[in-house]
Amino acid sequence: MVTAGHSLVKIAILQTAEDKEIVVPPARCYRSLVGTLLPLHGLSFSVAGPGRVGASLAAWLTACGGRQQTATGRTGLAELATAGQDLLLVAVPDPVLPAVAVELARRPQAAVALHTSGSLDAEVLAPLRAGGTAVGTLHPLKAFPHPLPDLEQARGVFFAVDGDPAARALAGRLAAAWDAEAAEVPAGARSLYHFAATLAAGGVVTLLAAAQEIAERLGLPPAVTRGYLELCKGAVAAAAEAHAEGQPLGAALTGPVARGDHATVERHLEALRALAPEKLPLTLELARETLHQRGRGST
Repeated sequence: MVTAGHSLVKIAILQTAEDKEIVVPPARCYRSLVGTLLPLHGLSFSVAGPGRVGASLAAWLTACGGRQQTATGRTGLAELATAGQDLLLVAVPDPVLPAVAVELARRPQAAVALHTSGSLDAEVLAPLRAGGTAVGTLHPLKAFPHPLPDLEQARGVFFAVDGDPAARALAGRLAAAWDAEAAEVPAGARSLYHFAATLAAGGVVTLLAAAQEIAERLGLPPAVTRGYLELCKGAVAAAAEAHAEGQPLGAALTGPVARGDHATVERHLEALRALAPEKLPLTLELARETLHQRGRGST
C-alpha cells in the first residue's frame, strides 16, 4: 500500500503500479520499479518541428519518462543547440529536411538525431555527423490527422528505422518502450515503402471518396456513405485476419471481380458509363489489380 512517507512522485508511481497490478518491490528496488513503469526515465530530448507527428511522439516520450527540453518550429532552428541531450527528434516536412539538417549542423546537437520522414533515409541528416551526432530515422506507419498524445495510440505501430548503429539502437528502444514494433527499412527501399504506405492510407480514402461521390450523384442519403465506411472496416478487418494467419492480404478479397461474376461486372460498367464515365479507367485498372492480388491470395 502507498504510505504518507513517499514523495508525491513516488506516490504517483506506486499508485500506477498498483493500478496495473504490478507487485511493488521493497524500497531498495524502487529504481527497478521506475524502470518498469517509465522505460525512458531520464532520457532528455528536444523536438525540431512540433507539428502533428512531432507533438505526438514527444508526448509518448514524456509518458514513458523522457524529459523534453525544448520544442522549436522552423523559425527557431537557427538558435537550436541540443548538445548534452540524448535525442533530437526532427519532424519537419520532407521538402525542407535537407536544409534543416544543414542549419542544425551549425551548432552542437544531441547524441542521436532521428527524423520522422518515411520517404527519406538517414543520410539526409549526414551534416550532423561532423559534430558527433549519430543519425537515423524513426518513421511511424500511422496517420496523424491531428496530434495524438495518448500513449495508447503508439501501441502496435510499426516504425521504419535506418541509420547509424547508435541511432538504430535508440529507435528500437523507443519503439519497445511504446509497445510498438521497429524494423530496418534500408535506403534503397524507402521510396517504394513510402509509396505503398500512401496506397494503404490515402489510396483507401481516395477510393472511399469516389464511392461517396457516386452515391451523391445518384441522390442517395448520407447514410449510404456511412455504410461504405463500415464496409471498409470489415474488409480491413478481414485482411488483418488473413495476415495473422500467414496468408496474402488478397485472400480476403470479395466482390464480383474477385469471384468471377462477369454479369454483375458488366452491369456495373454499363451504369458507370452513363453516370461517371471518367471513372472507367480507374475501375478497369482496379479490376485487373484485384484479379492479380486474388491470384496471389489463392496460391
